[in-house]
Amino acid sequence: MLSTLIQKELKGIILSPKFTATFAICSILILLSVFTGIREYEAVSDQYDSATSLVEQELQDESNWGHMSTRSIRKPDPMQIFVSGLTYDIGRWSHVESTRPIKLKHSPYSDDPIFAMFRHIDFVFIFQFVLSLFAILFTFDAINGERESGMLKLVFSNSIPRAKYLIAKIIGSWLGLILPISIPILLSILLVIIMGVPMNAIHWATLATLIALSVLMFTFFISLGVAISAWTKRSSVSFLLSLVIWVMFVLIIPRASVAAAEQMVPVPRISEIESIREAYANDRWKTFYDISEERWMTSSNMNEEESEEERDRAMWDNMVLEDSLRRIVEIEIEEYEVRLLEELRQRKAGQERLAFGFSRISPSSAYQLAASGLAGTDIEMKDRFEESMSQFRSSFVDFTEKKQAESGNTGGIMISISTETGIDIKDGSDNSALDLTDIPKYEQPRRSYAQAFNSTIIDFGLLAFATLLMFVASFIGFLRYDVR
Repeated sequence: MLSTLIQKELKGIILSPKFTATFAICSILILLSVFTGIREYEAVSDQYDSATSLVEQELQDESNWGHMSTRSIRKPDPMQIFVSGLTYDIGRWSHVESTRPIKLKHSPYSDDPIFAMFRHIDFVFIFQFVLSLFAILFTFDAINGERESGMLKLVFSNSIPRAKYLIAKIIGSWLGLILPISIPILLSILLVIIMGVPMNAIHWATLATLIALSVLMFTFFISLGVAISAWTKRSSVSFLLSLVIWVMFVLIIPRASVAAAEQMVPVPRISEIESIREAYANDRWKTFYDISEERWMTSSNMNEEESEEERDRAMWDNMVLEDSLRRIVEIEIEEYEVRLLEELRQRKAGQERLAFGFSRISPSSAYQLAASGLAGTDIEMKDRFEESMSQFRSSFVDFTEKKQAESGNTGGIMISISTETGIDIKDGSDNSALDLTDIPKYEQPRRSYAQAFNSTIIDFGLLAFATLLMFVASFIGFLRYDVR
């Protein structure tokens, strides 16, 4: 009997105009989003290859180790085809040198603001906004619609258990909506293979998990529509109520959570942090130059009665002292900047935890957080890349300083003082090619499948719990439902 009821429900859905419209819209959106995502990935990959070659050429053209710099470039990942997340919002590369902090620059959206205005339509957007709404439209009258048509009373004139009838309703609706999306998803996977996207085993496992997560979120909205239909008598009421809840879950709660967290845990802007850092740096350098000027004036006054050899030795001692004090100031400024950035990171982390905690009230928001965490395009993406670039910066600077000390090739102007020849000024650069054999290479941050999946366990659990809750609500409402 259960299979008969499922077939009846499934047949009714497939023969309805809503099924045809859903299949057409899903096919167009999913295939178009994957195709444009692949083309964008290919374009960004070409840009990455060109920029990497240019950086290597710039390093080969260097003629001295002093103040040597390079750039670290963020490599695109195939998962951005399906979940763009923050991929286009954060910068693509950063300067790497001893005097600059790591900071990602030139995001795709900052270079092409028109894309930031309309954003990319990806796999997550389609499930979160389009298919969740279709699930509501298919199921808002699953129970009360048949009551209004008199079909419900006719069905229960026979000895059919209510639990079995409701299960058939949910399964039939689920199958009727899974069919229109399964075919374009399979075609999208085939498109990825045909177009030669470099997907490894971790990418395929992540994509399979993403599809399972999307189906779970989809199942929640189907259960939600059936539950609302089972608790209301009229389909017009259930439609309005379903639409209001959909708007709350998909649009209101995620944005309201961010606004609430922003008010409860205020975080200074990057521009404010930079201005505080600049003010501290300017104050320290002003103090340094004032003390240095006073020291040189005192030294020149004291050296008037000394011999030339003693004056040269005193000048050299002052220069050595000033260089060491200058280095101390640089270290103090760098340490102060690290403290500022760490405090900013801690406050941002607290604000993000609060915002995400509030937003997880919405299963739609939990799905988005889980999907971006799986794909590695989540809120932590920028921190992961900047941390890996900072590690590369440390190894790169240490390597160049070591090579500079070994070769004595400092670049710039060299000043030597001798009691025999006096002051000698010469160019300290060496135009010979440098040996870059052992120079450190920037390595992209890597995540295993286990790390990606572990970041989504909470959201997976919340989605599963919310879906189970809607199942229970459907059964409770329908067991008490008046079929007349």
